[in-house]
Amino acid sequence: MSTVPGHTAPGAARRARTVRSQPVDLVGSLVARLPHAADALAWLRDGRGIVGWGEAARLEVSGPDRFVRARDWWQALVARAEVDDEVRARGSGPVAFGSFAFSDDEPSLLVVPEVVLGRDGERTWLTTVGEPLRLASPEPVRATRGLRYAHGDVPVTDFRAAVARAVDLISSGVLAKVVLARDLVAVAEDDIDVRAVLAGLTEANPDCWTYAVGGLVGATPELLLSRAGDRVLSRVLAGTTGRGVDADEDRSRVDALLHSVKNQEEHRYAVESVVDALAPHVHDLAVPDRPHALVLSNLTHLATDVTATVRDGSDVLDLLGSLHPSAAVGGTPRRAALGVIGRLEAMERGRYAGPVGWVDANGDGEWGIALRCAQLAGPTARLFAGCGIVADSDPDEEVAETQAKLVPVRDALEGASS
Repeated sequence: MSTVPGHTAPGAARRARTVRSQPVDLVGSLVARLPHAADALAWLRDGRGIVGWGEAARLEVSGPDRFVRARDWWQALVARAEVDDEVRARGSGPVAFGSFAFSDDEPSLLVVPEVVLGRDGERTWLTTVGEPLRLASPEPVRATRGLRYAHGDVPVTDFRAAVARAVDLISSGVLAKVVLARDLVAVAEDDIDVRAVLAGLTEANPDCWTYAVGGLVGATPELLLSRAGDRVLSRVLAGTTGRGVDADEDRSRVDALLHSVKNQEEHRYAVESVVDALAPHVHDLAVPDRPHALVLSNLTHLATDVTATVRDGSDVLDLLGSLHPSAAVGGTPRRAALGVIGRLEAMERGRYAGPVGWVDANGDGEWGIALRCAQLAGPTARLFAGCGIVADSDPDEEVAETQAKLVPVRDALEGASS
């Protein structure tokens, strides 16, 4: 398996590679088994999930049809593979990790690792592509030294002004909701080790999905789509408040969030966009009448779990193409919101706010939205955070919300510092 950007190399198309999955007796965290930082891949929650390294195949793809092209590429690779799967779990056998760009014109990525370690709570397994190999002893994790911060493409003052302008556009009827983001740059003395950041994120955010693909590392609370057979789940988040200083203030903040007209409106748009995108492909669509409060380490969100049954054979990549971008990261109406983002945000999001996760040979997988994240490149980390803007949004409050959303990755970076 090997590729060049956008398509599979001709020689690779004729070569079948053996993919073997077998149970292993392994203790300790999966992150601790990643042997080196440069190609670390991960999708983890509460100690379960998969990590990978090495590169058996790679696809870089852009354009409005990137999800279709990614699906076709993946299905062609799976069809050529010789699979020996003794585990038969979700995530065993052939697996590709993926991270899609927010916009059509920036590159998206699928990577098939040479080695995958997986754990589902009861079993741990090893998957290899090609020749069998022994697990190597991990290289020492590099501490992050001399970390300092600088403005990104969107300084706080510019973000505040963009929010105010967005509120004016919403009030004039141009659109109902738009999601605006800003960035922050962190620079260290040496290359940042993604494994150190992953370890900090997984320890501090066990209820989030921690991920690493192509240097994009984060811990997202939002599950865009899980497909297991014909059953699908989407956890929609929109509407946010900070945690209180004690239990009484926490309860007061949660109650205010649950009864906030502004936050309920923002949340409703996000849920409706997911339901509308899934409806052509599913039946038995179930949507709770009201959201619940999802309490995380430093924030609380309004959350709704949407479930359904696939009726048209769509795999997880097909459904992602329909879902992205949801109103949780774009806005509503979609076309108007994307136009406003392009005019007001003044930065390239890259793979921030795009789908990130994995797909297996059955078309099953789990994909979150790449939030609470940083793009690592050598000694530099570019952190992102965004907010949903509606008619009642206050620019200063939205700035404070982005600052809170930057905290998990900042803590993980700084926790790895010496």
